Amino acid sequence: MFRLLILLAQYLGKKHQTTSLRPACVGMILSPFDFPSSEGSCFGLRWFTPVSEVPLCGHATLASAAVLFHKIKNVNSTLTFVTLSGELKARRAEDDIVLDFPLYPAHPQDFHEVEDLIKTAIGDTLVQDIRYSPDTRKLLVRLSDTYDRSFLENLKVNTGNLLQVENTGKVKGLILTLKGQPGGQTQAFDFYSRYFAPWVGVAEDPVTGSAHTVLSSYWSQELGKKEMRAFQCSCRGGELKVSLRPGGRVDLRGGAAVVVEGTLTA
Repeated sequence: MFRLLILLAQYLGKKHQTTSLRPACVGMILSPFDFPSSEGSCFGLRWFTPVSEVPLCGHATLASAAVLFHKIKNVNSTLTFVTLSGELKARRAEDDIVLDFPLYPAHPQDFHEVEDLIKTAIGDTLVQDIRYSPDTRKLLVRLSDTYDRSFLENLKVNTGNLLQVENTGKVKGLILTLKGQPGGQTQAFDFYSRYFAPWVGVAEDPVTGSAHTVLSSYWSQELGKKEMRAFQCSCRGGELKVSLRPGGRVDLRGGAAVVVEGTLTA
């Protein structure tokens, strides 16, 4: 018999607000013998958006690890989750949690094949580079270096018509990204991003671990760096520390907070 621990997942961003707690993804921890315990170190994990199951979700993986570590008081320093994306690991790192995720390459994409999608989403915004990740079915669109973080944060993105423009199944997520800038009076980041996935029922995701499996690969090549700081410029926003590892893996480090607790009854 399987018992389920259902988690509403949220990253803890710098702009975390209790008025924005609608989860983009729900995680379900599967324990083959009993309720997830304080001693077990390996669990099954599946993720569901409001309309479909997805192969990878950073939100719910982070939340699953946080609940096991902080609420169930799991004694292990590292947890393993068996998922549709293979084995994922989460380990304690002071007050944060580090997720060990696969790193997915993104290949050059011909503009004319995705022109309608891009113009529908962002109009005549200047584009510097376009890449496609076949492993994740995410389209990465790098905006011109002439833009700054404020431009990306305030950019009006039309997601309402994307399902009609792209209905082949090739694209399941749109990443908009921008090269970072010197910090000045604010903290410096290597790159910024926003993420949209109306194809799976998520108009815009606040902070997206799965998108950073593609972003980390791209920006590591562009910047020649293995260690990076990233900021996702959604309304709530959130930052991640990125570390590329051998073997095609990436560590994503961030924090989590338990904001709601409840009990499900039959």
